[in-house]
Amino acid sequence: MRTLYIITLVFFCFTASLRPKTQENFYCEYCGNKFSSVKLLTSQNCMRYPEGNYKGKHKLYEGIEKDEYTCKYCGNQYKTIKQLTSAKCMRHPNGNYKGYHSPAL
Repeated sequence: MRTLYIITLVFFCFTASLRPKTQENFYCEYCGNKFSSVKLLTSQNCMRYPEGNYKGKHKLYEGIEKDEYTCKYCGNQYKTIKQLTSAKCMRHPNGNYKGYHSPAL
């Protein structure tokens, strides 16, 4: 019985180590760029920073990866967060087309 337990445990550990590790992606809420770590994301300046191009750091998008992303101001939907944040929003709080779409969580 004990031998069977040890063999099962060794087999489980071996097969668990063979599974590919999934790489987690981190996205900027302002520009939609994808990063491999939060450290990389927050260490670089963002081209779509709200106060001006490259005047501040990327901001971590805290939502989950989805099939479609929705703008929190107008409800338009896009396939990627990068597509969403690259278009101007007609219902932006600063005025019509005065800012970019922003992803809803």
